[in-house]
Amino acid sequence: MRIAVVSAHASPLPVLGDAEEGGQDVHVADLSAALVADGHEVTVHTRRDSPRSPDVVRTRLGYDVVHVTAGPPSPVHPDELLPHLDEFTRFLRSQWRADPPDVVHAHYWTSGVASVLAANGLDVPVVQTFHSLGVVAQQAGDEGVPEVRLSTERLIGREASRVVAMCTDEKTHLVHMGVPRTRLAVVPPGVDVERFKPDGPRLNRPLAHRLVSPAVGAEDVITALRSVWDTELVVVGGRPEEVRRLREHSRASGVGDRVRLVGRVPQVAMPALLRSADVVVCAGSDCAAVTPLEAMACGVPVVAANVGGAMDIVVDCVTGLLVPPDDPRALARALRPLLIDDARRDAYGIAATDRVEARYSTTRIAVETARVYRQATGRPETLESSLTDG
Repeated sequence: MRIAVVSAHASPLPVLGDAEEGGQDVHVADLSAALVADGHEVTVHTRRDSPRSPDVVRTRLGYDVVHVTAGPPSPVHPDELLPHLDEFTRFLRSQWRADPPDVVHAHYWTSGVASVLAANGLDVPVVQTFHSLGVVAQQAGDEGVPEVRLSTERLIGREASRVVAMCTDEKTHLVHMGVPRTRLAVVPPGVDVERFKPDGPRLNRPLAHRLVSPAVGAEDVITALRSVWDTELVVVGGRPEEVRRLREHSRASGVGDRVRLVGRVPQVAMPALLRSADVVVCAGSDCAAVTPLEAMACGVPVVAANVGGAMDIVVDCVTGLLVPPDDPRALARALRPLLIDDARRDAYGIAATDRVEARYSTTRIAVETARVYRQATGRPETLESSLTDG
């Protein structure tokens, strides 16, 4: 198939240069490469955020990245792109009217706006992946979610040919938003198991034990650290204001000397960091977060809050532990015995790697995504994809 990927704010190109940790950009890059390897033709459309960006970049992995001029050639917050989407939409519509793709795959709500409008009347189906939902972010206490995002996500969900939820919990929210179940599919994020694997270098650590956590949900991990001794916590990612808040919380909690806020970590460095951890802790509820999958692929057990994508990914007492959300005491009670039980952690880690290789490799996720594309276009299942199901 000829696939047009729209990722307005997250270009896959920085991932090829190992510029930052996992996110939508990594998902788009890995999925596009896997789709090309599976025989599809992929073009990624992203907004030009630098005056030096060429119009088209042919990546070494076989897909093209087209830079669309829409607004200033500088970074813009994803939720502030709406005023610039008219230009983006006009460009896409012009391209697709002249040379329509078989299917469009939009990532995030702003990409969905441009894709649905550009494809209107062109008989080109649009598949939508939100990556995160405004209503979920709002329920989690994010006061910066614009109201227009909430109403627009509902509209996109009803207009798209298919909507891909990244976890079962997200599917439930989408149903409540009015998206018909018949147009929903759950396809989780994938992991490059050639990059993230148990064998390989690992970073040294100053204390007996190390925890690694994404910035989302790290406040509860910092609180739990007060009763988890001889252990350091490395927090990955986070916006500058979020990092400042976590630093203040770690100092107020009396564990500032055992908390390292390292910010963005290049993809090339993530496997070594994850392998150096005894446990990776994911206390947030982000369905699209790939950190637990990357950790499991590296053979590291995951302790996660029993919400969002973790409910699908982590098998309790097999690949790690699930704990109640927003409960630092329960988190500490789970971590203390696990950190001193090497055999148990090893068993969880082996099972975690097996689970990722069997269920979450980018190769398998690409096959599942292509199946959604065929459903959107009305094409029949191929023999190869049917055999992959079995």
